[in-house]
Amino acid sequence: MGIFVLAAVSGASIAQYTVPIVGTELGQTQVTAVGVLLILILIMGSGFFSSSEIALFSLPAHQVDAMVEEGKRGARVVKSLKEDPHRLLVTILVGNNMVNITMSSISTTIVGFYFDAGTAVLVSSFGITSMVLLFGESAPKSYAVENTDSWARTVAPPLKIVGKVLWPLITMFYYLTSAVNRITGGSASIESSYVTRDEIQNMIKTGEREGILDEEERQMLQRTMRFTDASAKEVMTPRLDMEAISRDATVEEAIEKCIQSGHARLPAYEGSLDNVIGVFDIRDLQGSSYGAFADIEVEDVVAPTLHVPESKNVDELLSEMRGNRMHMVVVIDEFGATGGLITMEDVLEEIVGEILVGGEDHPIESVDDDTVLVDGSVNIEEINEALGIVLPEGEEFETIAGFIFNRAGRLVEQGEEFDYENVTLGVEQVENTRIQKARVTVDRTGSVTIDEESPDGEGEPD
Repeated sequence: MGIFVLAAVSGASIAQYTVPIVGTELGQTQVTAVGVLLILILIMGSGFFSSSEIALFSLPAHQVDAMVEEGKRGARVVKSLKEDPHRLLVTILVGNNMVNITMSSISTTIVGFYFDAGTAVLVSSFGITSMVLLFGESAPKSYAVENTDSWARTVAPPLKIVGKVLWPLITMFYYLTSAVNRITGGSASIESSYVTRDEIQNMIKTGEREGILDEEERQMLQRTMRFTDASAKEVMTPRLDMEAISRDATVEEAIEKCIQSGHARLPAYEGSLDNVIGVFDIRDLQGSSYGAFADIEVEDVVAPTLHVPESKNVDELLSEMRGNRMHMVVVIDEFGATGGLITMEDVLEEIVGEILVGGEDHPIESVDDDTVLVDGSVNIEEINEALGIVLPEGEEFETIAGFIFNRAGRLVEQGEEFDYENVTLGVEQVENTRIQKARVTVDRTGSVTIDEESPDGEGEPD
C-alpha cells in the first residue's frame, strides 16, 4: 500500500503539470483511453509475475528433473532458473514492483483529470490496490497453484527474457539483498534442493488421512524410510535363537537337524558358535541320494558366508548379500563373538513386515485399542507405531524385553508390571531368564502423556 500511495502522490503531481499540455494536444478522453489500456496490460504483467513466483517456487526440484528427463517443453529453462533461486526471486520482485508502481502512477494521472489531488490519490490507491489484489494476485496465483507444472514451463522463457532486459537492475538488487542478508544473519538460499525425510514421512501420514494410502501401504512406506537407518543388530536373529550344526556332523545328521528346526539353511561351526565357518544349505543337495550322505561330513558341502559387525547398515548389507549371492550372514559383536545371524528373509521383513510361516503367531497381537501382547524380541519402534506412543530406544537396548530389563535393573519374573509415564509394561511369560511375552497397555485418560515430538521419548506432565 505504501508503494501505491507514493506512486499515487507522484502521479497526482504529474497530473497537475501535464493536464494543460496533453489536454490541448490529445484531449483528456484520448489520454484516458490510452491510460486504461496501459493499466489493463500492466495488470496482466502483475498477474504474470505473481503467478510465476507461485508456480516456480512450488515446483520441487525432483519434479523439475523428471520434466527434463521426459523432454517437456520449457523444462530446461525452468531448471536453469531454479538453479539460482535467489536471483529468480529478485527478478520476479523487480518486475512486479516496476509494473505495480507504473500502473499506480498512470491511474493517478488519469484520475487527476477529474478530481482534485487529494481525492485522486485516494481513488487511485484504493482502486488500483483492489484491481491488483483481484486480478494481479489472487486469481493468477490460484491458477498457478492448480497448474503448477504447465504454468511454470509457460512463464519460464518470458522470465528468462525479462532477466536479460533488466540485467543491470536485477544484478544491483541481487548483491544488495545478499549484503543485507549477511548483515541481518539471514541466508541467501531460498529453498532446499529436495524434500527432507521428515517432509516425506509427513506426506505419507497425510496420504493415509486423505484416503490416498491405506494403512498397510503407509506402514510399508514408513518401514522403507527406516530401512536405510537400520543396523544389523536390529534385524538379526539373536544367538540364543540360532539353530546350528557342527562341521563334524554328517550330512545325514544335518538334514535331520534342518527338518527338526524347520529351516532349509543352518550355520555350520567349528568348536563353538563363535567360530562359524559357513552355511549348510539342504537345497544344494538336490539330485543326490539321501543314503549317499551317511559318511559325508558337513564341512565337505558347506558354503562360505560373510561375517559383519552389529553396526553394519542393512541397506549396504543387502547389496553385499545380493552381490555375493548369499542368503545368510553371521553378525559378530564388538568382541568378535557371534551375536546372531541375518537371512534374506530378515532383511525383507524390514520392508514388508513380519512373514509368518505355518502356525507361527504374529509378534504383535492387538488386545484392544490401548493394549497389545508382544514377543519380547519385538523392536520398540514397532510397538510405538502400533499404539501411537513414544517409548525411548537406548544404545543398550532395542527390544521391549531390553526396555523392561532396563527399567527393572534386574532379572524379572512372570506377572511383574512396570510403569513408564502413562504406559504399563506387564511380563506375561518368562523362560529361564528371557522375557518371551509382554503386555503393553496405554492409559490415554491419565494426566500424563508422552510427548511425540520429544526425540528421546521423555514426556512432560500436562
